This record gives sequence, C-alpha cells and structure tokens, in this order.
Amino acid sequence: MGIYVFISVIVIIACVLQVMVVLVQNSKGGGLAANFTSTGQSMGVRKTADFLEKATWTLAVVILVLSIVATAAIPHGVEEESSRIQEQIDNAVDPTSIPNLPTAIPEQGSGDQGE
Repeated sequence: MGIYVFISVIVIIACVLQVMVVLVQNSKGGGLAANFTSTGQSMGVRKTADFLEKATWTLAVVILVLSIVATAAIPHGVEEESSRIQEQIDNAVDPTSIPNLPTAIPEQGSGDQGE
C-alpha cells in the first residue's frame, strides 16, 4: 500500500504543477512571458513560452504514466479479510425457501366458554 500512496502523492503534486503552469500561460502571448521583454536577458519571451509549453506536455505525460502505474500498484485485498458484501451474502436468508406458515384456520370455540 505504501507505493500506491507514494505514487498518488506524486500525481497530486504533478496536477498542482500542471494547473500552475497552465495558469501562467496566456493564449494571446501574455502571462508570465509578457514580463520578460528586456533585450539583454538570456531567456526571452519566446524561450519562456517554449519552456511553458514543454512543461505542460511533460507534466501531462507524467500524470498519464503515473496514473497507469498507480492503477497497477493498487493494493489487492488480503484473502483473510472478507468484505462486508461477502458477509451479507453468507448471512442472507435463502429467498427461494418457502416459509412454514400454518395452513389450517384454528377452530373457534363453541361460544359457551364463559358460560
């Protein structure tokens, strides 16, 4: 169960990073990249946009792969523990059994019981 929890935490972290990277981007070329318009810097607007796009695709692939790995790492139930559903099935009354009801009407007294 430990590996499943670890992978789940990594997936959640990757999802949060994915949301932050997408929110930083602006479809019209603005966002974080618009603040880096200085000519004397090594990482310009285009390189920032390229980095953000590559980060988006990389995180998407990481989330996909980790989700598949997490599915394979799901802990399976131990044989000793039985599920509640199985316990209810074992303790259930057979619905096909016919209840044993009295078929005869009890005879009524002659009416002179108190006389």
